[in-house]
Amino acid sequence: MKTSRNFMLSIAIVALLFTGCQQSQQAKEEKGQTQLDINKENKRIVLDFYQQMFGDKDLSAVDRFIAPEYIQHNPAVADGAAAFKAAASKWFEGQPKTKIDVQHIASDGDLVFIHLKNKNADGSLKSTIDIFRLENGKIVEHWDTQQDVPKESANSHPMF
Repeated sequence: MKTSRNFMLSIAIVALLFTGCQQSQQAKEEKGQTQLDINKENKRIVLDFYQQMFGDKDLSAVDRFIAPEYIQHNPAVADGAAAFKAAASKWFEGQPKTKIDVQHIASDGDLVFIHLKNKNADGSLKSTIDIFRLENGKIVEHWDTQQDVPKESANSHPMF
């Protein structure tokens, strides 16, 4: 009788463990799908922002996409959405609208990485990489780096 009860208890424990593992796997799959959706949405937000702001030169994009407490890691621009908007208004003076030329974009959770091909004022090419951190559908932090494309290269690999 005691052996039968131990056996039944063992089966119950195994069943609970198995059910828990299945639920854990299902939760991971749901979380993974959710993360994929978040990554996709964050990339869309950054792409929309970048085209409207830097392509269309639409300063109101700051109001739609940038959080007021925006943290700026570019040393030439102060923190805050208002400071960014003021800096951009100077950059855009006399500049025509353009189509942004995205070479690569990737997202990992709240971070979006975008690699662009830009033109300098003299028509030469520049490689730009921007990194954005998002919270609740708004850009809250930014890092960037830019490099002019040299006329000659030590290798045959293009920068784009």
